[in-house]
Amino acid sequence: MTEASCHCGAVRLACAAAPIEVTDCNCSICRRYGVLWAYYSPTEVNLIPADAATDVYMWDDRAIEFHRCRNCGCVTHWSPADKSVDRMGVNARLMPRDALARARVRILDGADTERYLDES
Repeated sequence: MTEASCHCGAVRLACAAAPIEVTDCNCSICRRYGVLWAYYSPTEVNLIPADAATDVYMWDDRAIEFHRCRNCGCVTHWSPADKSVDRMGVNARLMPRDALARARVRILDGADTERYLDES
């Protein structure tokens, strides 16, 4: 179990395991947020408290809900607008540093090609 927490601690996410890899995306929003995404099935992540006070921001095709703490403003996670999608992202920068020590950082060209730059 690995926990991620916003700066003030009002929003926490308990993840089933530490990430094996994280994604550094250069799309217009992710580069501004400065996040590293660890991907999980929503069944592997518990929001603590379950009704944590987050604001949601959606843009473009409105397929992703970006959540941030209403108190300190940290971007905590994204969830799919379509709840049948079995993938979400947790901001791994909110996890303890030792949880990320072994994680591979993948660079995603979300701005142009939607391809990982470390693939051939």
